[in-house]
Amino acid sequence: LSPVCLGSLRRAASINAEYMGDLLRKDGQMVTCSKVRMQNRIDVCAELDRIRPTHVLNCAGVTGRPNVDWCEDNRETTVRCNVIGTLNLADCCFQRDIHCANLATGCIFHYDEETPMHKWDPKRLEWVAGGKFTEESLPNFTGSWYSKTKGYVDQILRSSFPNVLTLRLRMPISDDLSPRSFITKISKYTKVVNIPNSMSVIHDLLPLYIEMAKAKKTGVYNFTNPGVISHNQVLDLYKQYIDPTFEYQNFSLEEHDKILKAARSNNELDTTKLEECAKELGVPLPHILESIHGVYQRMAKNQGITTK
Repeated sequence: LSPVCLGSLRRAASINAEYMGDLLRKDGQMVTCSKVRMQNRIDVCAELDRIRPTHVLNCAGVTGRPNVDWCEDNRETTVRCNVIGTLNLADCCFQRDIHCANLATGCIFHYDEETPMHKWDPKRLEWVAGGKFTEESLPNFTGSWYSKTKGYVDQILRSSFPNVLTLRLRMPISDDLSPRSFITKISKYTKVVNIPNSMSVIHDLLPLYIEMAKAKKTGVYNFTNPGVISHNQVLDLYKQYIDPTFEYQNFSLEEHDKILKAARSNNELDTTKLEECAKELGVPLPHILESIHGVYQRMAKNQGITTK
């Protein structure tokens, strides 16, 4: 395995590319973290011909700073990277028979009448009676320009480029307080909406990403931990493990959307296909309500916090 790891266009590597490079090197792999902009075809071709990788792991993309609202005012830049760049890279790899594992997003769906949001069952202590979006579901969320661009590319890639693996990541969670981690983002808010969502724990999913690339899996996979967790549950555990003085308030989705330029996606992705793949490759894939405790335990240890 001789992969190229592509990171964010705004810095040398995204949070996922940084962790990915570390994991690959620990596995004894030769890895190059490229700084080439994906939309520059001549540069991409030159980079691929220079390195001659067996795999390309694409972690690049524009999400905006400090959040996806940025994409509303920078539509051309967003298209240049998320659409033109991603398709350009897939095509350049296709012409050279290189496997391309594209870390995409699942924020292209939103609960609706056909796929309703879950309800909390206080007796079973779990979210129930909700709908799930499968790999075959068509994107139904157009509330943000970021999600629109990602939805377009999701559908193009699923119908072309047989060398591409598309992984629908959602709300990535890391073991540290990286500003790109969902936990860090939500802990900065004084008010949050309490909605159950699929989320992706990097500790669990990046090793699976590597194994899927090694196995040259292709097509679309929903790439989250099984199950859903609500924003309140995430913050309650943050208070329990990290900061006992932390406080927050809830407000409605309507109130939430009024303060943002772009709406936000909320959904559960069906992980049946991914769970079968993880089992085949021998990679653990715990339920999000189990995995989140491990996240906070590792985070507390990293922060030098003693937990009970």
